[in-house]
Amino acid sequence: MPDNGGNSSSKDFHLDVPAAGEGFFVKGASGCDWGMKNRLADMFNSKSGNTVMLAFDHGYIMGPTSGLERLDITVPPLIPYVDVLMSTRGAFRTCISAAVKKPICLRVNYDSSVLFDDMSNGGGIACDIRNAVRMNASCLAVQTFIGSPGEKNSLELLARTVDAGTDWGIPTLGVVAVGKQMERTEQFFLLATRMLAENGAQVVKSYYCEGFERVTSACPVPIVIAGGKKLPEEEALAMAWRAISEGAKGVDMGRNIFQARHPAAMARAVGKVVHEGFTAKEAHEYYVDILNTSGE
Repeated sequence: MPDNGGNSSSKDFHLDVPAAGEGFFVKGASGCDWGMKNRLADMFNSKSGNTVMLAFDHGYIMGPTSGLERLDITVPPLIPYVDVLMSTRGAFRTCISAAVKKPICLRVNYDSSVLFDDMSNGGGIACDIRNAVRMNASCLAVQTFIGSPGEKNSLELLARTVDAGTDWGIPTLGVVAVGKQMERTEQFFLLATRMLAENGAQVVKSYYCEGFERVTSACPVPIVIAGGKKLPEEEALAMAWRAISEGAKGVDMGRNIFQARHPAAMARAVGKVVHEGFTAKEAHEYYVDILNTSGE
């Protein structure tokens, strides 16, 4: 069994050396086919190299989350201010206009509901590649349960999704799941993000942690951070700023946008951090200015 602690040289993450590239701006995608590169270029801004994803797939395990009781009312006003929409096929087909010109990241796996909080199975495929192609998906999202009893099954689902997506030039987003009893440490995220990338995911979604710059350095594909639970707007912007400063290539936020006091303003402020280099303080001042102008 390999020593995952490694020797001194294996711990040198070369934080001062940018990832090798061969003429394409999305990390790790230089060797991909044209179609996959084209979809990744739709998702990631060519100037900043980053992306703002709006996650509203919570209902597939949580039901009507606060702020998402009515997808058809909450989500459309936010679409102009984000780069990618992430949700389920049912949400897109029933609540989002097909005239929307934004790439979609399609949740293709199912899990047990939060009532069971059970990771023993690891879920299964809820939307196959034929449905994803009919949905014109730009990316396929698969949840993985590293360090839980469902790990083996969820990694198999990831690998199968990567294979199917590669056949059609559609990238896969590997999502690092964290349960209530699972650690959220640098060591865990170093392991989980690297496993997902080496099992073929072209993009990885993970959580921010201390030592995050080593996590992003060691992962050969772009990492976007999950927003997680609702934070005060200033704290959410600070988390986004730290993550981008430490190598993240974007954010995939849900509750920290649609549960904000002014969701559209929050989406715009997040975009300022991700694409324009605003500090957390500058982005929060921008957010407050919009609140004051709108009178809310």
